[in-house]
Amino acid sequence: MPDAKEPAGLVVFDLDGTLFDDMLAVSRVAARIFHEAFGTPLPKGALDYLRTTGIPFELQVAELYPEATPFEQQTASRKFHEAKVTDAYAQAKLFPEVPRLLKQLDRSGYRLVVSTGGEKEMAELLLEREGVGFLFEQVLGAAQGTKDEHLRIYRQRWPGSATALVGDSRQDLELARKVPEVVPFARATRLPGWEVTPEELRRWGAVWADYSLEQLPEALGRFLRPAGNRRA
Repeated sequence: MPDAKEPAGLVVFDLDGTLFDDMLAVSRVAARIFHEAFGTPLPKGALDYLRTTGIPFELQVAELYPEATPFEQQTASRKFHEAKVTDAYAQAKLFPEVPRLLKQLDRSGYRLVVSTGGEKEMAELLLEREGVGFLFEQVLGAAQGTKDEHLRIYRQRWPGSATALVGDSRQDLELARKVPEVVPFARATRLPGWEVTPEELRRWGAVWADYSLEQLPEALGRFLRPAGNRRA
């Protein structure tokens, strides 16, 4: 990363569904776990997972199955994380435009970091496997808190940087709004039986949203400004 004293800004990326095209596979893993643990029909389980994604899986389970015992919730979460690695992450790939996008942002002087509801160590391994890990200054996962907590950590580390969150869910945008001076951007999602449109994401607070991140650098240039120089 460049060592410029005043970087162009800080860009915080969600991982699943934003950098990696893996949400279909991950939702199928979650559906299987929900079915085995709680008897949820597979189609409903997949949709429940997609509807609540954007927070750590443990919190999704607690929200979806509040009547389950802590042991049942913890067991389901452990099995999900194990199956996610073997069944989803083993084949997960970056969206096609992402490697070029990240290199372009890096050359433009942006600091790049990751905020994920999964495990920090696994996220780092995935990014290294795909050849882009060196572009990121830091990765935070579920053990380090929720996305809004990650954003506060990053804001404290780089207090002078204009900060963007790039996510793919309503939860991402809602958590971003909890942190002052964070500008939310979003990737829209189109999967069999599930879609989150750019229009929906903008209604939920994104200043920019599209099905591809190819035009994200232009959008960052338009909407990301230092705290004292924001457009009204």
